[in-house]
Amino acid sequence: MDEYLVPTAFGQDEFTEKKSRFIGRIWPVETEEEAQKHIEEMRKQHYDATHNVWAYIIKDGAVRFSDDGEPGGTAGMPTLLVLQKENLFNVCCVVTRYFGGVLLGAGGLVRAYTKGAKLAVDAAGKSMKRVWSNLYVPCPYSWYERVKLEVDAFGGLLQDAQFGADVELEILLPEQQAQPFLDRLTDLTAATVEGMVTGQVYKAFPITEGKA
Repeated sequence: MDEYLVPTAFGQDEFTEKKSRFIGRIWPVETEEEAQKHIEEMRKQHYDATHNVWAYIIKDGAVRFSDDGEPGGTAGMPTLLVLQKENLFNVCCVVTRYFGGVLLGAGGLVRAYTKGAKLAVDAAGKSMKRVWSNLYVPCPYSWYERVKLEVDAFGGLLQDAQFGADVELEILLPEQQAQPFLDRLTDLTAATVEGMVTGQVYKAFPITEGKA
């Protein structure tokens, strides 16, 4: 199955540039119709805005953008380029502008819409949709911190930890990393710590930068 990045959740942020107010918003979407629905909602909510610039990317589907009245190439395309640079799919972004009376110029508009989209991306966070393996790993307390470091090194996510006689960990790892991770634990701890794969799931889970 494909693996790709999507927004973790709805995200919103804003800033002011030379008295113009820019509001960036991002949504995770599954279809073009869903993206268009969010765009229309913003047009209605911000009917009094000067521009509602938008862009969206649907996995294996449409890639579209609109300058919504801004000079060609200064708004919609920069917004789209942010989404592409962030490697996001199934994403819709709208950057709303309330004109403050001071012209920004073409370069200023490109920078402003780029910033609006990037702020929204950062506010939403990113998740990796892929096949993840669920692992159960019980370990002595003396190995707990080291096991956490290994989870991080293999691009995994610590889902839960139960503290009893031992620490019982529930871990998510990219499918292809599950067995190498288990082999590493066996070698590292001389078989003191051993785990098992309990299942798999194809789902988006939040990631931190550098762990994709």
